[in-house]
Amino acid sequence: MPMDAVARFLAALTPEDRQTIDAAPRDEQERLAAAWEAELEADDELDTLDELSPPAAEAEAARRVLERREG
Repeated sequence: MPMDAVARFLAALTPEDRQTIDAAPRDEQERLAAAWEAELEADDELDTLDELSPPAAEAEAARRVLERREG
């Protein structure tokens, strides 16, 4: 599993979103990856989901971060 936050964030995205974010500037990718990590750490609901399915928790956090980016 990649250790780089951006790589882990990209892996949590849907293929379509991954392609879009992969084309974004590196500083934007880093900002989104940091927001994604903060979302994972801060949300208790995601903690519970992480115990059941870490990939599902990561995908949900990524979805939320992109939703805020678009909104």
